[in-house]
Amino acid sequence: MPTRSRIIPLLACLALACLALFPGPLAAQDSGIQPILQAHREAIEKSSRKTIGAAIDAIASSGLPQAQAVLESWQAKEMYQRKSDGLFFRGTSGTGPAIRLFDYDSGAEIGELATAELDQVKPNSGVRGLIGAALVRFQLSDPDPDRRRAALDAIARDAEPSHLAALAASIAGEPDAAIKAAKERTLRLLTIRFSDAENERVAAIRSFKGDIGVDARATLNPLLATKVMFSATSPAGNVAHEVDPGGAELSVPAAHALMVTAGAAPAIPTAEERKAALIAHIDGGRVGGVPIGQLNTQTARDRAYAALAKDGLVPPFAPEMEAAEAVKTGRFWALYDEPSAAVTEAARETLGSISTTVAVNQALDLTLDALSLASIYFLAAIGLAITFGVMGVINMAHGEFIMMGAYTGYVIQQIIPDYTVSILVAIPVAFAVTFGAGVAMERLVIRWLYHRPLETLLATFGISIALQQLAKNIFGTQARPLTAPAWLDGAWQLNDVVGISYIRIAIFVLALVFLAIYLWIMNRTRLGLETRAVTQNPKMAGSMGINPDRVNMLTFGLGSGIAGIAGVAIGLFAKVTSELGQDYIVQSFMTVVVGGVGNVWGTLAGATLIGFLQKGIEWLNPSNTLAAQTYMIVFIIIFIQFRPRGIIALKGRAAGD
Repeated sequence: MPTRSRIIPLLACLALACLALFPGPLAAQDSGIQPILQAHREAIEKSSRKTIGAAIDAIASSGLPQAQAVLESWQAKEMYQRKSDGLFFRGTSGTGPAIRLFDYDSGAEIGELATAELDQVKPNSGVRGLIGAALVRFQLSDPDPDRRRAALDAIARDAEPSHLAALAASIAGEPDAAIKAAKERTLRLLTIRFSDAENERVAAIRSFKGDIGVDARATLNPLLATKVMFSATSPAGNVAHEVDPGGAELSVPAAHALMVTAGAAPAIPTAEERKAALIAHIDGGRVGGVPIGQLNTQTARDRAYAALAKDGLVPPFAPEMEAAEAVKTGRFWALYDEPSAAVTEAARETLGSISTTVAVNQALDLTLDALSLASIYFLAAIGLAITFGVMGVINMAHGEFIMMGAYTGYVIQQIIPDYTVSILVAIPVAFAVTFGAGVAMERLVIRWLYHRPLETLLATFGISIALQQLAKNIFGTQARPLTAPAWLDGAWQLNDVVGISYIRIAIFVLALVFLAIYLWIMNRTRLGLETRAVTQNPKMAGSMGINPDRVNMLTFGLGSGIAGIAGVAIGLFAKVTSELGQDYIVQSFMTVVVGGVGNVWGTLAGATLIGFLQKGIEWLNPSNTLAAQTYMIVFIIIFIQFRPRGIIALKGRAAGD
């Protein structure tokens, strides 16, 4: 058996091992984060948003490297308190119901304890928000750039005065240029809101002159917030201006209420209060000497009330001295909530420059929208510029060729699920389909109606209705999706004001491409030469060996094919229905007529004019797009009266045909 002298050292070693594994109060560290946690033990245990701030600040400002780990585990509900001694640890799931504990200061694993021996610290959402705000100062210098960006986003959502110093300290060591610029911008915004130095705030405000960022305006606008007060003389404080009652800033009742509150005017009894006073002073069937039976008009009731007021029985009231009269004797002032006059003056000047810059950018944005709309109209009208402008055929079914192209794109997407490939395939297929339909229409109908505009109009109008009904029978009345490729999603955003969708940019480029193709066909190919010859003098062209029927057929097919391609492009952002073409047929004819019949440059000019005109009218009256189209048509009718040949009229023999 072991001797007593050997047993005692053995027991001592076991005791030391137990203390190392489960340190008690005597083994608690005298330095590190644990003493801070113990100093705020009661607040941490209570976890109340009202009292926890001091504990969080103490941990965050301790300067200890383990402070971030403590806050993160606390926020994630991974902080546990040992019941036996009240010490705090980070805990994770252990074996079975046990919790594996880790020391905050050393990071070493302490061991496992049963959940019954631990209290989990569960901060509510409010406390977690405060912890998150405190963590921002650590995350701003985190090695992971994504976490630094996330910290900036957190500051933008819920900034606090404590973030100002932490953000300023993190800028010098920031290695990423983009993140550094974002930090500097955020620092200026926080300086405006939280700095105690007036000169720093003014300098930060002026640094945003001409800046159209939404965050800058959101920070500056509250500086110019005002409240209205009554005062017989100019009040102390940062006065914005004197206010006249009755305007948008201060209504007459509100002005009178301010005077009543200040004791500068008597309260005017309401009609209900006066009625209750009359009822309360009925005496022998009379009120103020007026028989009750005669109190059937407001004038009689006012007379009775005035009699009671004369006797001092009710508050005075005279109908001619209501609130509008009372407020004439008062003076009202708008005072800035911001006490510093230098700050509000700088904010006013900066917001003025921002308003100017925003107006310029809004004009640029409106210009881009107008160019986008003009490119859509040009793309829709370029085929009509051939069939109507060159051939002189009034084709009311041109919109249905646009609709056929859009439906062709939809069918191709059902066959080819890849949206990029399907669109690339749909463009030539739509051209082929509508080219064939145009050739068939020209051979079967149009060729018999040349130089008979009324019959052509009626015939093509009937074909238009038939094609719409055919589309309804095949595809139904519901809109069909023509989905753009993923690389066309979103918009090209120049700044917070100016932006244009990638689909609109693609259509603009497509319009320029087809302008180039049209010019090449008409000026550099045999078909273009023959088309121009047949257009100007079909008999002379025939005598030179040109077949006018063949040229007319191909030209009409070309115009119809281009309309089909336009349908694919338009279908990417418009609803693909049987009525799709009807939305563009009127604008297409107006584009060709206003620009100048027979001239593609005129068509381009007409599309630009109509696009800018429509967007301008919509900007003046944004709530009524139908009115915008109506005004546009009226303007074009007036325009044609003064320039019947359009913007760019043909010259020479063709102009007189």
